[in-house]
Amino acid sequence: MKLDTLSLTDQRDLVKSREVRASDLASACYRQIEKLNPTLNAFITMVEPEQNMLPPSGSAPLYGIPIAVKDLYDTKGIRTTSGSKFFADNIPTEDAFVVHKIKRAGGQIIGKTNTHEIALGVTNNNPHFGACKNPWDITRTPGGSSGGSAVAVATGMAMAAIGTDTGGSIRIPASLCGVVGLKPTYGRVSLRGILPLSWNLDHAGPITRKVEDAALMLQVMGGYDEKDPTSVKTLPGDYSSHLQDTMIGRKAALAIGSFIEEGTDEEILAAVLKAAKILEEQGVVITEVNMDFLKEAALANAVIGQSDAAAFHRERMKEHPDWFGADVRQRLETGAAFTSSEYALARHTQIEERRRCENLFDQYDVLILPTTPIAAPLSEGENAVERARQLTRFTAPFNLTGLPALSLPCGFTKDGLPIGLQIVARPWNESGALRAGYAYQQATEWHTLKPKIALL
Repeated sequence: MKLDTLSLTDQRDLVKSREVRASDLASACYRQIEKLNPTLNAFITMVEPEQNMLPPSGSAPLYGIPIAVKDLYDTKGIRTTSGSKFFADNIPTEDAFVVHKIKRAGGQIIGKTNTHEIALGVTNNNPHFGACKNPWDITRTPGGSSGGSAVAVATGMAMAAIGTDTGGSIRIPASLCGVVGLKPTYGRVSLRGILPLSWNLDHAGPITRKVEDAALMLQVMGGYDEKDPTSVKTLPGDYSSHLQDTMIGRKAALAIGSFIEEGTDEEILAAVLKAAKILEEQGVVITEVNMDFLKEAALANAVIGQSDAAAFHRERMKEHPDWFGADVRQRLETGAAFTSSEYALARHTQIEERRRCENLFDQYDVLILPTTPIAAPLSEGENAVERARQLTRFTAPFNLTGLPALSLPCGFTKDGLPIGLQIVARPWNESGALRAGYAYQQATEWHTLKPKIALL
């Protein structure tokens, strides 16, 4: 039985019925880690099996599921580096709120995954803990900053993983590694115990192989945290029970315009257009909508994100600027150089873009567009840095606006690299994005495909 091809619910139910032991799930992951991590470098720190304490009852929603945690989340008694020299020996005394919820739900934490240094980048070329490799082609970036989490899920080194997303750091690696990544609405998931990058743009969310798994993970991760000032008190979400509801009559906006088309690979545009047609065959009403206004949102996101990061790390930059990698140090310097007027204008753009998106979702249930304008770029060589900079183009606007956004596989390039479809919904409507994603997933087979390196 290929355990990592089953949904998390199926895995859990097998453990509950004692057809499979929880240790069998973990052992399957540890075997993959032993085989693949020396090449792919998805993990910074491993958690020994005996450290995984399961609750006495098998009724917990993630009972026995091995889960990888981005090394930005505090884990009690387990090293949490944030991919940084500054935190290389950091041993937290408490779990992050989300980690605590996952443990309480029966999840087994199997390791801490590689991240771009302090999460400020999208290549996962970490100068302190080594570069993480894309399992579809190890010469290419897996995306970041949650690259290790995406690689772990794509290769069966974890059954699910958690990451963070400030400009696309869950959705980009999910897209480039051929898995599912969900950025919830800002305020849906607590950020307490996660190293900040931007107080105004950070989101926490899951990376999984299937849409229904992302729904289950969000069910566990979401919820109000009175100790987190970014957490919003809302009614508890139910993300799984309506996944199979009909799509007939639902309205989807298909993003078009120069912002979408210029600089986007033709293979990407063709794959998203084909995905729209597949949804249309299921009864979804597709309307092309010009989304050029998102360009301003992407630019404002960069100003706010880098400025906030520079503010948070200002003392470290004063004391040991040489401890930062060259690319991260440059971004922090850029953030510190923005004027108060530039920052204020970016925050004003944030308000305007939120209203434009509200108006859009008064007319449509979801928006569909590419997750990234290009497939995974080369990690090294000419134009590698410039190509990597393009990756946040279609993801960053939805950090600025705080909207829920889902990335799932929708095809491959002629070079065999995954392509991601992004589905965005109105605030607090994660269920709508997940339902559309599930409908598309059920009509295709992209989510069943795995990189050859994981099948050897």
